[in-house]
Amino acid sequence: MLEILKAILFGIIEGVTEWLPISSTGHLILIEKFVHLDESAAFSEMFRVVIQFGAILAVLVLYFHKLNPFSPRKSPGQKRDTLSLWGKVIVSLLPLIPLVPFNDKIDEVFYNYQTVSIMLIVYGVLFLLVENRNKHRVPSVDRIADISYRDALIIGLFQALAVIPGTSRSGATILGAILIGLSRETAAEFTFFLAIPTMFGASVVKMVKFGFAFSPMELAVLLTAAAAAFFVSVLAIRFLVGYVKKHDFKPFGYYRIVLGAIVLAYFLAARH
Repeated sequence: MLEILKAILFGIIEGVTEWLPISSTGHLILIEKFVHLDESAAFSEMFRVVIQFGAILAVLVLYFHKLNPFSPRKSPGQKRDTLSLWGKVIVSLLPLIPLVPFNDKIDEVFYNYQTVSIMLIVYGVLFLLVENRNKHRVPSVDRIADISYRDALIIGLFQALAVIPGTSRSGATILGAILIGLSRETAAEFTFFLAIPTMFGASVVKMVKFGFAFSPMELAVLLTAAAAAFFVSVLAIRFLVGYVKKHDFKPFGYYRIVLGAIVLAYFLAARH
């Protein structure tokens, strides 16, 4: 029962932090120091990634009609726009492909509190700088359909930066999208769509590496966490979509800086 409660906690953290630009890794590396799954190290490594399935499902449920190019309720033009959207998502994935073989090595080198703390703070500062820069600027792209393939590729390059733990996949893509002229709402929405193949691919790779021989408890923990991530993700996505219509990302920038400082201070103090 205790392991199930831990799984729910991890699922809640994943559901909130995956979509808000505050780094799920930064939160997980901190919470893992206080809450440990009573499972193998290999399972725990796989678990951190695979609970994203629940978060992905939330996007598919919330945006199913918008993402479905075969919907009978869409006109031929709308179906072409949806296929074009998927084409842009695929283009955004291209910068990640060369990094796939080095995924484990990157985790081995950079999955530590020093890197996570620095990335939290650096991208927090960048959010503040970008929002100040854009304060009086009018976005040049305020609809998903107006995103060009060039825009998609640039956003994909920013997403590739998120392989460094603590960066935040959503944070990097939103930041990059805003820098090239997307409105906050359009940037956030495209980030949701881009997460589907990105997170699904990462989850499949981890599961294949781990194997599919789960014990009953491991399977229960994984499914419980994914379910919690799904329900919380629905709320987090709805919150962010409503939030960006009226507010900027500065509060997230300040939050990242504070969290980064807390993570750094905690682990430095623990060493002495």
